[in-house]
Amino acid sequence: MIASNDKIVGTKQVIKGIAEHTVGCVIVADDADRFILDRICDAAVRQNIRVLHCPSMDELGKACGIEVAAAACAIKA
Repeated sequence: MIASNDKIVGTKQVIKGIAEHTVGCVIVADDADRFILDRICDAAVRQNIRVLHCPSMDELGKACGIEVAAAACAIKA
């Protein structure tokens, strides 16, 4: 599990973290909506932030310690 103070969970928060240069790495769920994945990955690539992939939203949510599925999370820089 990823420590709670080291991560940002959720599409809006991850996009905000990328824009503010506060994240060092982004993790996206491969089964998330393509529009969401493209938006996050494009923003990360523009900022030279590494993008990692998780097979499913359920797995990513569990890894983040939340009870719901997650499309994306980021590790703080």
